[in-house]
Amino acid sequence: MILIAVIDDDPDILDASSLVLKSNGFSVITANNPTDGFRIVKEKKPDLIILDVMMDEPDDGFFLAQKFRREKITIPILMYTSVSKAIGLDFGKNEMVPVDDFVEKPISPDELVRKVEDLLQKKKEKK
Repeated sequence: MILIAVIDDDPDILDASSLVLKSNGFSVITANNPTDGFRIVKEKKPDLIILDVMMDEPDDGFFLAQKFRREKITIPILMYTSVSKAIGLDFGKNEMVPVDDFVEKPISPDELVRKVEDLLQKKKEKK
């Protein structure tokens, strides 16, 4: 079964994401801070990571994504953000933001599943 790690400090987002993903046949592990998020990814080796930009600090998600890549963790990362709408930034994939895709919060269940399936398919094609 496909395992997805959701790392977000908002318990409502963790619960909603988990519910949507589980109802679509995925296994889910969660963490509510970067430290626990890094630990569960290292220990459980999920197939996909969903990561929030802002947790304790406004850029925790960026730093955690960079840490994963420095540690040679190549698991696809889908980043949740509400920042770009709020401050008018448009993030793109680059060294500072080494993620595979972005989604704006709030995200519809259908869009979440579509993004997850797209990233998992791309991962499969790379093998």
